[in-house]
Amino acid sequence: MKKFVVCFCLLAGSKSLCLAQSVVENDSIRTDTIAKRKFNYKPLIIPAVLIGYGVIGIESDQLKTFNSEIREEVTEDIDEKLTLDDFAQYAPAASVFALDAAGIKAKHSFRDRAVIMATSYLILSSTVLGLKSMTKIERPDGTSRNSFPSGHTATAFAGAEMMMQEYKNQSVWYGIAGYAVATGTGLFRMYNNRHWLTDVAAGAGIGILSAKIAYWVNPYLTRKIFGDKDKKSTTAMSPFYDGQHVGIGLVKVF
Repeated sequence: MKKFVVCFCLLAGSKSLCLAQSVVENDSIRTDTIAKRKFNYKPLIIPAVLIGYGVIGIESDQLKTFNSEIREEVTEDIDEKLTLDDFAQYAPAASVFALDAAGIKAKHSFRDRAVIMATSYLILSSTVLGLKSMTKIERPDGTSRNSFPSGHTATAFAGAEMMMQEYKNQSVWYGIAGYAVATGTGLFRMYNNRHWLTDVAAGAGIGILSAKIAYWVNPYLTRKIFGDKDKKSTTAMSPFYDGQHVGIGLVKVF
């Protein structure tokens, strides 16, 4: 095969030889650029700290005591539970699509956002369900032993991270708003006596990390799943977990 290419270039003349040399040089530059690329660990610091705090809290007597103190302060004057967290957990994720539909351009196409969200929630759901079954931490209200980590909080923070990534070039306030809603979701989980502080912290870290991983692997997944960038029809599945129910949402684009 190599001999055929060389003969063809010689017959075609010097311009073809120059073109071939240019392609080789460009490939070499591209390879060098990729080789020089370094993994940026900084985006992992915050989610790692949050997850680490939650994991340490499983065995740390000091953090367990702090959990109890926070619980007493938060639930001291509760007359009735507020179910806002059951809906607020999905608000940031819904906004990722709603803002673009309202005319505020997202960074990625609808298809890419759907794939990123599906990937994020697949990672999130697997991690949350796995940890719940392994740790068997009792909830503050004593109703079950699947408190760690908070699935509601993880869902909310994954959506908030997507809002930040998609709309930070338009305005950083979109991302801040998403994180504010996600933080409120975590606080309501404690207010409703459903989770400890360590559960919420770990859930937030898992949500953020799941979204970041989804963005990192998206180019590879998009090529594998869709191949042709001009493909018109798109289908994506988005798993979700709300602390009690597991489901799969289907997104279809024509």
